[in-house]
Amino acid sequence: MTYNRSGRSGVKLPAISLGLWHNFGGINTYENGRALVRRAFDLGITHFDLANNYGPPAGSAEESFGRMLKDDLRPYRDELIISTKAGYYMWPGPYGEWGSKKGLVASLDQSLKRMGLDYVDIYYHHRPDPDTPLEETMAALDLVVRQGKALYVGLSNYRPEQTREASRILKRLGTPCLIHQPNYSMMSRWIEDGLQDVLDEEGIGSIVFSPLNQGILTDRYLNGIAPDSRAAGPSVFLRSEGIDEALIAKVRQLNELAAERGQKLSQMALAWVLRGGRVTSALIGASKVEQIEDAVGALAQPSFTQEELDRIDRILA
Repeated sequence: MTYNRSGRSGVKLPAISLGLWHNFGGINTYENGRALVRRAFDLGITHFDLANNYGPPAGSAEESFGRMLKDDLRPYRDELIISTKAGYYMWPGPYGEWGSKKGLVASLDQSLKRMGLDYVDIYYHHRPDPDTPLEETMAALDLVVRQGKALYVGLSNYRPEQTREASRILKRLGTPCLIHQPNYSMMSRWIEDGLQDVLDEEGIGSIVFSPLNQGILTDRYLNGIAPDSRAAGPSVFLRSEGIDEALIAKVRQLNELAAERGQKLSQMALAWVLRGGRVTSALIGASKVEQIEDAVGALAQPSFTQEELDRIDRILA
């Protein structure tokens, strides 16, 4: 495993981190999730990323992970980076989502109880709140660090100017922002338009989610939509109507390039987001142990020639 420093902090994250957004909820098989976490840790993945509402049902991923800590990982707590988030809908009423100090502090208390932890390593505000002053939201993040409930704080889904302002508030409070978690892939490159520059200026690391573009940048859709794929299911983030022949043609061309590099398409996609060192860690999801092994295998050949990068740009133009 390769470990990268997050911004200008003392924290090093594995280049590949495991997210528990899917496949770890109460509707999923516990032993499968347990096998995924165990294999990830054995391969050097020391960072496990959660949120208060991961499941389904909401909260159940944290409960499952808390059980895995008790069953397997408790002796290794000091080798783990465990993160959680709040900001999306979690419970009814005025404090169950967004960014008030009331809601963020209460949510973290609930998350710690579900996981059986005294503290998390990183606590994120999951999305900007248009109605709560940014000063209040950042003060909540500062507070939980001072209370000993989190070691570091982060942001997710914040745009460049929001990130800069939030970072400067946190620095004034004495709790600098450790990391930003945006979506980023070959097919979703918005962070290149300003956000990465802000992160460099402010000394903030980045961990990118959906580096495989919800599975499109894998071999899952080379021949259309498989019945057991995410696009064929009820996902609100990946819909089958968005996967047309033009998109599949591009994916096939990318797959050909990956094969020439001696990689699977998914491995090339992970290596691509990590290219150049501006991304600290790529956050993957997994339903099978083999997917984790493939992801870690992407680190064996992370570099690209300029010709390969230009070819990717032409394919996706």
